[in-house]
Amino acid sequence: MSFPLPPATVLPDFLEHHAAQRPDDRCWIYGDRTWTWREAWRDVQKTAGALLASGVRHGDRVAFVDKNNPAILQVLLGGALVGSSVAIVNWRLAGDELDYTINDSGARIVFVGHELAESVALIRDQLPGVERIIVVGGPDDEFERWVDDGEPTGKQPDASADDTVVVMYSSGTTGRPKGVQLTQRNLLAHTRNAMGEIEYDHAEDMMLIAMPMFHVGGSSYSLFGIATGTTGYVIREVEPGALLAAAQAGVTHVFLVPAVVAGLLQAGPDVMGLFRGLKHFVYGAAPMPLPILRGAIEHWPTTRFHQVYGLTEFGGVITMLDDADHRDPEHPERLLSAGKPVEHAEVRVVDTVTGRDVPPGEPGELWFRTEQSTIGYLGKPEATAALFAEGDWLRTGDIGRVDEHGFVYVEDRAKDMIITGGENVYSPEVERVLTEHPAIAEVAVIGVPDDVWGEAVKAIVALVPEHTVTEEEIIAFARERLAGYKTPKSVDIVDALPRNPSGKILKRDLRKPFWADRSRQI
Repeated sequence: MSFPLPPATVLPDFLEHHAAQRPDDRCWIYGDRTWTWREAWRDVQKTAGALLASGVRHGDRVAFVDKNNPAILQVLLGGALVGSSVAIVNWRLAGDELDYTINDSGARIVFVGHELAESVALIRDQLPGVERIIVVGGPDDEFERWVDDGEPTGKQPDASADDTVVVMYSSGTTGRPKGVQLTQRNLLAHTRNAMGEIEYDHAEDMMLIAMPMFHVGGSSYSLFGIATGTTGYVIREVEPGALLAAAQAGVTHVFLVPAVVAGLLQAGPDVMGLFRGLKHFVYGAAPMPLPILRGAIEHWPTTRFHQVYGLTEFGGVITMLDDADHRDPEHPERLLSAGKPVEHAEVRVVDTVTGRDVPPGEPGELWFRTEQSTIGYLGKPEATAALFAEGDWLRTGDIGRVDEHGFVYVEDRAKDMIITGGENVYSPEVERVLTEHPAIAEVAVIGVPDDVWGEAVKAIVALVPEHTVTEEEIIAFARERLAGYKTPKSVDIVDALPRNPSGKILKRDLRKPFWADRSRQI
């Protein structure tokens, strides 16, 4: 059973509605703490007041560096009342990546989880624009007192749906990440459009919020619970103990990446059986290998399956494959598709050379037009201009096709990106670091197939004459300077990299042997 979404002109309107209608029902569960809808709304109002008391005003930004925590949602929604935004920073970033991201965001305040406070303290002198750091959780928690000192505050007169409310950092094609600005209007549209056929019954359902909130897959998914009035069971990160506790608590709706499902399958039927009560299972962020998908369907026969494809630039989901198409015996090939565009989204497939639309079934770059589309990259007008085509069409950089029935197939990438375990890694980011090694003359980073993670990061390097270095030394060098998921899992050392007549490295030739027996190239 599903209930219509309450009206909302800004995101906190959803929370205010449920606080008025069902004040004593559960809103969030996090560890040993539970918020009712009344308590969650009160904390969001106090967070808005605390932001104002700290000097944060309309158009300002703060940053949050933490694992999953309802406090992130408090700051997001409290900021929505003020007209400020929060940059939710990937807590896995290495030191020089972390200071770059915080500085690029222009954050005046940084909220940091207590386990990560030391990492931020080490780069404190490299954050000249940060006025204050607030530790969240642990024995030295400062967040609760900061919130309690805030005067409950409603929506400010200048706050509107057109305000940027969150900035998500997407790895950069030029070697540095870009801040994707998402407005309240973008996220309101995503919340309404991307529900698809998923049903929510706030009287009995519970959503597992497991995906990292520094991804739209975590933060945007959290908003479905706030909009529908469904209890959110928040775990700090995806790890076996937390997942099992969530299953035992009775979660009914889950969004996970394929690598996590592969881990559950490997754990055996008893573990898979704990999740047999799932009503809806959503997966995405990377292609699901068919053996893993079929194994999950076999173990969860009454669960409804939904595949999603999207980008940070869309606030999350832009296409969805519904449950019926997972089980259609007449069209088994649709298990390889990403489904159809969500409500109020249009798709085009465009020839990358001519810029013209291609016939149905022919490959080209996927373009979408939707109210969900980002207003652009923070402080990067040229990159923003390159993202859009005339008529507000957003270029995805993904190569795909649309069949005669409207199903979208994503088959390759025009942009230089690897998706490993649901994390986006742009090759130039890794190449920028590896070229700093004194023994490396040139490098190409590619994605190669991995049956668990979808793709694994691989570096192919040519060395400076008279220099030697081992694969293990190169990997260790990268690990000191990059987040773990960006670090190459393997390195090939070659005499020279293949190039075309103009000198460009032929990455497609490097990738081809690894993907030769695969049905798609991602």
